[in-house]
Amino acid sequence: MDMLRPIKTTVLTGLLALVSPAFAQDTGQPAAAAGSPNATSTIDGRQLPPPPPVFGGVIKEQALQSEPWWPPRVTPPDGAPNVLLILTDDAGFGVPSTFGGVIPTETMDRLAAEGLRFTNIHSTALCSPTRAALITGRNHHSVGFGVISEQSTGYPGYNSIITRDKATIGRVLLENGYATSWFGKDHNVPAFQSSQAGPFDLWPTGLGFEYFYGFVGGDANQWQPNLYRNTTPIYPFDGNPEWNLVTAMADDAIAHITDLHQIAPDKPFFVKYAPGATHAPHHPTKEWVDKIAAMDLFDNGYEALRETIFENQKKLGLVPQDAKLAPWPADKLKPWDQLTETEKKLFIRQVEVFAAYAAYSDHEIGRVIQAIDDLGKLDNTLIIYINGDNGTSAEGGPMGTPNEVAWFNGVAEMPAETQMKWYDVWGTEETYNHMSAGWSWAFDTPFDYFKQNANRLGGIRQNMVVSWPQKITDKGGRRDQFMHVIDVMPTILEAAGLEAPLEVDGILQSPIEGTSFAYTFDKANADVPSRHRTQYFEMMGQWALYHDGWLLSTKVNRMPWETPGKPNPDPLNNQVLELYDLTTDMNQTTDVAAQNPDKVEELKAIFVEEAKKYQIFPMDASVTTRLAQPRPNITAGRDEFVYTRPMTGLPQGDSPSILNSSYTITAEIDVPEGGAEGMILTSGGRFGGYGFYLKDGKPVFLWNMVNLERIAWEGPEALAPGKHAVAFDFEYEGLGAATLAFGSASGLGKGGKGTLKVDGKAVASKEMKHTLPMILQWDEAFDIGSDTLTGVNDADYKPPFPLTAKLEKLTIKVNRPKLSDADIAKLKDAMLKASD
Repeated sequence: MDMLRPIKTTVLTGLLALVSPAFAQDTGQPAAAAGSPNATSTIDGRQLPPPPPVFGGVIKEQALQSEPWWPPRVTPPDGAPNVLLILTDDAGFGVPSTFGGVIPTETMDRLAAEGLRFTNIHSTALCSPTRAALITGRNHHSVGFGVISEQSTGYPGYNSIITRDKATIGRVLLENGYATSWFGKDHNVPAFQSSQAGPFDLWPTGLGFEYFYGFVGGDANQWQPNLYRNTTPIYPFDGNPEWNLVTAMADDAIAHITDLHQIAPDKPFFVKYAPGATHAPHHPTKEWVDKIAAMDLFDNGYEALRETIFENQKKLGLVPQDAKLAPWPADKLKPWDQLTETEKKLFIRQVEVFAAYAAYSDHEIGRVIQAIDDLGKLDNTLIIYINGDNGTSAEGGPMGTPNEVAWFNGVAEMPAETQMKWYDVWGTEETYNHMSAGWSWAFDTPFDYFKQNANRLGGIRQNMVVSWPQKITDKGGRRDQFMHVIDVMPTILEAAGLEAPLEVDGILQSPIEGTSFAYTFDKANADVPSRHRTQYFEMMGQWALYHDGWLLSTKVNRMPWETPGKPNPDPLNNQVLELYDLTTDMNQTTDVAAQNPDKVEELKAIFVEEAKKYQIFPMDASVTTRLAQPRPNITAGRDEFVYTRPMTGLPQGDSPSILNSSYTITAEIDVPEGGAEGMILTSGGRFGGYGFYLKDGKPVFLWNMVNLERIAWEGPEALAPGKHAVAFDFEYEGLGAATLAFGSASGLGKGGKGTLKVDGKAVASKEMKHTLPMILQWDEAFDIGSDTLTGVNDADYKPPFPLTAKLEKLTIKVNRPKLSDADIAKLKDAMLKASD
C-alpha cells in the first residue's frame, strides 16, 4: 500500500479559500494555472503579510513522481492605479499660480486642467507632523508626531515614534503587490535613531518603502545635502558644483520608475515624492533665479503682492467677491512704504530666490510626470499633488536671514545692512537663507498667519490637485469639501480597491482616522457635503477645532519667530477663544464668539474629547527650548566618548552634545616627519558648529557662531613630529539644560572659558560671552578624521581636509551642570509665579 498518498491540486484549489482565505485568484484577466511560475493572486488584505498558502502540488519520495506548485505572486486588484503622491514644503495657499499666486507652477496648472482642484485640504501646521499623518492616515499625535522629532518629548503623542500598530500606506501597498519608493525629504525618522547604528525600522525602508533616495531631517542644503540611498550616505555632489538635489531627485525618480517598467511592466508603483522646496534654505539654480527676477513680480512689495493674489483668487472663483482680507499686522511686520531702500532691495532678492525655488521644483516634478507619460502609464496613474505641508514659513522673521540656523539659536532679526554681505550669493551654497515674513504673510492669502499657527487657516489650509485620466472625467473641476491630510491614505486604498489591514506582522492595527475623498472624483458628487465633519488642530499650545463649518480657535499669542521665555503653562484653558462661521466667512476674518457663547463651549468640549482620544495631552506651549531636551539617543546617560579611528557622517541627534555644558576634548595623535594638518573633530558646518584641527601644523579649536562670528583658540607653534596630546577644555558658567524641566531657558547659551592645551600645557585661553544655546547645523554631521559637506571656517580649509597625523585616541568628556537645592527652589518659585 502506498503510504504517501498524493495531494491533488484540484482538491486543494477548492479548499484553498477555506484554509487560507487571504488568497483569492485574480479574476480580472485570464489566470495562469494555479501553482504555475506565473500564477498571481490578490489578497483580502486583512492580515499582512498574508499567511503562506498551503502547498497545492503533489509530493512523493522522488521528484519525477511529484508535482511542483509555486505560491502565487501577490498582485493588487485588476485596474489598481499607479500612485504618485507629491508633497511640497512650507508653501501656503497663495504660492502656486494654480490657486491665484504669481509664481509660475506650470506642472500643477496642467494637472489641474486635466483633473481636479481641491481648495479645502488641511495640514497640521508643521512639517513632520503633517508627513506622519499623510503616510499613516492617522492624526499626528496618534502617531507620536505632535511636534517635529527634534522637539520630541517622552509622551506617546510627542515621542516621534510611529508605533507598529499604525502601518503606513507604503507598507500596505507593498504587501498588496505594489513597488514602493520614497524620494526627497524624510522628516519622520526619530532624530535619536538616525545614525548608522540604527535601528532602521522607522526609516523609509523599514516603513514599507522598498527604495529611498533623499535626506533625513527637516531641511537640507540642496547643494550638499545629507543624502542617503536607502540607509547608506552618498555624496554624488563631490566635485560637481552645479549639482542640485531638486534636479538630482527627479533624475533618480525617473530612472527608478523606468527601471521598474522595464523589469516588471505590469507591476503598479507607489512613489512618494517630497522635494525640499520651499523649506529654507531656498536653493534654486541661477537659471531659475534669473527667470523669476526678469518677471519683476515683487517690486511693489508684499502688501501689493497680497492684493494681487487676492484679486486673482476672486477671478478664479476661489474666494467670494465680497470677501475681505484681515488687516496687515503693522505692529509685527513693517509696511513696505516704511522700509529703507536697502531693506526693499534685500527683501526683493529674498523673495525672488524663494519664488525661483518654487517654480524650479514644480518644473522638475513635471519632468517626473512626463517620464510616466512617456512610458504609457499616465492614463492609469493617480497623481495627488499637495501644495505645502503647512503654511508658508515665517521662521526667517521680519527681516529674513542668510542663515536659518541663527534663528533657531535666538538671532531673529539680523539688520539688512549685515545681510547685504550675502546679497550677491543669496540662494547659493554660501547661504542657508530665508525670506522676510512679510512675503510669507502674502503667500498665505486669502488667509493670515503662517506655518506653526494651528489656530489660523494660514497655517493649516493647503490646496491640492488630483489627476487620474482613466477615472476623473470632470476635467478642470473644483472641489471645496473639507479634507485633511489623514484622508489621503484611505483615498489611495479605495482607489486601489484595497481595505486597511486589521493586522500587520501579528499586531492588531489601530483604525484609520481619515476619511476617503475618492467620492469627490465623481462629477455627480462635486457639491455634496464633506464626509469629514470634525477635525482638531494643535501645535505647541495653539489649537483649533473644526466641526460642521464652524472653527473654534485660540487667539494668536506669539509670532512664529518669537520664542517666549516663559511658555503658557495652561494652553488648554489659559486662552482667548475665537469662533468663526466658515460657511459665511471662509478666511477667518470675523470673530463671532461673543454672539455664540454656547457654541464656543460645545466646540471646546469636543476638542477636549478629541484631545483625550488622540494623545494630545499633556499640552505644551514651549517652542525652541524643546530642542535642548534630552532624548533616548545612543549618547543618553553617557558622559565619556572614546574613538580610536576616523569616522564620518554621525548625525547631530545621535552624536555627543557639548552645548550648555563643560567639556574636555583630548586627541592623542602621532605627527609624521614633515608635520601634519587636517580635521581631528568637527560637528556642524558653515552655518554653525565647531572644529578641532591642525592648520599649518598648529592646533586650532574654533566655534562658528552661526556664520556671524568665529571664536578661535590657536597654538603658537606647529606640532613637532612625534606623539602629542592636544586638548580643548571649556568651563561653562550657566545652569545648563536642567532648567528646562522648570519651564525656564535661563541655563542655556551662557558663556565660559576655553583653554587649548598641548601635552598638558595651556597654549591659548579665551572667554566666550555667549555660547550656542539650542542646536548646531542639523544637516551636518559629527566627523572624526575629516570633514564631510561644508566646513566650519572656509578661510582656514576646504573639506574633506583629512587628518594627516595618525589618530590614536579621541576622548570627549562632558560635565553637564547639576542644579543645587537653592537653584531648584528658585526655579520652582519662578515657575509658580509664571502660572499665576
